[in-house]
Amino acid sequence: MGKNAEQRYYRKVFNSSDLVYFSKKVKQTDLYIGATQNLSEQACESIIKYRQQVEEYIRRQPVFFSSLTPVKPLPDAPLIIKHMCQAAEIAGVGPMAAIAGAISLYVANDLLKYTKELVVENGGDIYIAGTKERIAGIYAGNSRFSGKLGIKVSPEDLPVSICTSSATVGHSLSFGKADAVTVLSKDACIADAAATAVGNMVKSADDIEKALKKAQNISGVTGVIIIIGEQMGVWGKIQLVRI
Repeated sequence: MGKNAEQRYYRKVFNSSDLVYFSKKVKQTDLYIGATQNLSEQACESIIKYRQQVEEYIRRQPVFFSSLTPVKPLPDAPLIIKHMCQAAEIAGVGPMAAIAGAISLYVANDLLKYTKELVVENGGDIYIAGTKERIAGIYAGNSRFSGKLGIKVSPEDLPVSICTSSATVGHSLSFGKADAVTVLSKDACIADAAATAVGNMVKSADDIEKALKKAQNISGVTGVIIIIGEQMGVWGKIQLVRI
């Protein structure tokens, strides 16, 4: 399944009839958003704003883009940059490991001025806010679990970010071999960075247990699912459902 097909899969699973869905793409950023009204114009403005902040900052501190380890931000760095650096420090990865989560979170915060219910998907990373139960599907490449399991998110757990790192799906950088490492957190930057950090550890099914323990020790992580081949490990406050 190609990248576009993977994204279509994600987008189909969490669709809810009470929301209006629309896509907004700016350069490499391709968001699929569900809200109580079409906020395409506002989303575009928000994406451009945060992409510009990140792009301009990378020109000032190129190591922010290339480093695979935490980077200390410049004192006058924008809030989104400091947030990514903080999450990277907590998870022990480079700050760009948090970029998808960061964009989804900061765009979501802008859009929540106009809607009480919101779903923002960015390359398979999902941010959900509001007052209603939602289900987010898990795609794990050729694993037998792929497309058959969903994460049920209760209203009391919102807002929540559900971020996935994979060595076999998409273009995200992973030094492991997991089909999917999915992390839940209130903080989208931490969820994204932690998914990368945990995913890097999983070279075989034998690594699931120690990777779960790694996730437990990352501050802000509330749950994790690790899938590699026919094996799966789960920790935390996660409600799995068949879809």
